[in-house]
Amino acid sequence: MTTAAIYARYSSDLQREASIDDQVRICKERLTREGWRLHQVYSDREISGSNLLRAGVQALMADAGRRHFSVVVAESLDRLSRDQEDIAALYKRLSFAGVKIVTLSEGEINELHIGLKGTMGALYLKDLADKTRRGLRGRVEAGKSGGGLTYGYDVVKTLDANGEPIRGERTINEDQARIVRRIFEEYAIGRSSRTIAVDLNKDGVPGPSGKEWGHSTINGNRERGTGILNNELYIGRLVWNRLRYVKDPSTGKRVSRLNPEDEWIIQDVPEMRIVDQDLWDRVKARQKKTGVDTRGKAAPTDGFWNRHRPKTLFSGLLKCGVCGGGFVKISTEHFGCATARNKGTCSNLRTIRRDRMEETILAGLRDHLMDPALYEVFAEEFTKHANRLRMEHNATLAGYKAELERIDRRIKKLIDAVADGMPGSVVKDEMIALADRKEDLKHRLATTDEAPTLLHPNMAKLYRERIAALADALNQPDQQTEAADIIRTLVDRIDLRPDEADPKGLVIDLHGALAGILSLCAESKKAPAVSSEGLQQIKVVAGRGFEPLTFRL
Repeated sequence: MTTAAIYARYSSDLQREASIDDQVRICKERLTREGWRLHQVYSDREISGSNLLRAGVQALMADAGRRHFSVVVAESLDRLSRDQEDIAALYKRLSFAGVKIVTLSEGEINELHIGLKGTMGALYLKDLADKTRRGLRGRVEAGKSGGGLTYGYDVVKTLDANGEPIRGERTINEDQARIVRRIFEEYAIGRSSRTIAVDLNKDGVPGPSGKEWGHSTINGNRERGTGILNNELYIGRLVWNRLRYVKDPSTGKRVSRLNPEDEWIIQDVPEMRIVDQDLWDRVKARQKKTGVDTRGKAAPTDGFWNRHRPKTLFSGLLKCGVCGGGFVKISTEHFGCATARNKGTCSNLRTIRRDRMEETILAGLRDHLMDPALYEVFAEEFTKHANRLRMEHNATLAGYKAELERIDRRIKKLIDAVADGMPGSVVKDEMIALADRKEDLKHRLATTDEAPTLLHPNMAKLYRERIAALADALNQPDQQTEAADIIRTLVDRIDLRPDEADPKGLVIDLHGALAGILSLCAESKKAPAVSSEGLQQIKVVAGRGFEPLTFRL
């Protein structure tokens, strides 16, 4: 009996939750008429069909590759996708797996449907986008909101004479407006955006998203008009179409692009003014004077904060042991918790000099990670893990070989059936699919070797010698860069938290990365013969003799 899967999707406001149930119901009726058995229903709710990054359709393709069914049934082809490239790719993948697509609107799908319906779907999306933008533009030119809710305003929900909602109306939220004026006034008198954000968080004032305030929420990007200090709506000037959004085909995510200024739609809405002109001008003058450039370009002033600072030995690995935020450079030589300084929501205000921190961490690597007893545990755990990966890898190869034998037997049976009088057209599609799969399996077997047995004699001794050589290499100018890169691979994370026994001290928890340690122990510069993905799954974890290496400053 033929096994079939059903796919259903809805996205637009004109559809409803029950649309999924309606699609599934009529698809099941088709299965009943055809005598097909239902394997599973796959669905995506309130998701656009403009890309394939949907949980339901991804699960459908995965199960099709596993040969769980041979037919996909949907209400229409645009339920699967409206994008030309995506629907073509989906058709190719399902065809390769020997799965047919049957829709209630078009019947069995072939290449002609893919070309025509894919084009129609793409045109539908473009037409929908154009109509939406045309409607939004008309709304903006009437002085109403073009979408989105700006901090400092509330949406006004009203109905017209016919009971239809009037969209785009808004009014000033006086409580939030006071916060906006406070931000402008404090910035104008010389306070930094970080200090303003910290004070707002201390006062329990929720940010625009309901979470804490951050300095970037206040500063934003001057060229793009983002951030509290750059929003011209606060001076009664509505700017629309400053940005456009395009979809990255590799990720399916929207990316913003700045439009030419002559394409902007600007409308005066004096009733929406929150900040007076004098205060706005003082803020803009200070932004220009202090060299704050939010457009990603170098500011024209000389000063520490405007220079590109080089990466440090452990940058990106340092974390606050209290809040989990980054432990970053806060001055020329000192590091501290970024969350404590930018948002004021972390209590860890202690700092540490860069040179002292690096010396202490390097000493920890030498004195703690080179402990022979500890390293024996590392080696034992790695051996177990490597052997498991090796068995899984080789089991996959064995599965390829077994499937290849089954395909050969099936092809022989089909050939015998044709020789006994069965029409070739009946087995043609299956023969093509089997031949394609056979070639794929032969290629995989030819290009994949069995994983070798991994041995590591004297690994601990070799590690001690090489970590000592790395420490010396850091003092050699021509070897510093390479040595620093290798040392960073030995550390998974570095937590810094207040030392309860010392009011000014910090405790450093050094978490070693076994992947980097084993790479260091290899006889060559290459990692051991196991995939890096597998190695990275072993961490220095508590409960298995892998306690974090803790030492005090």
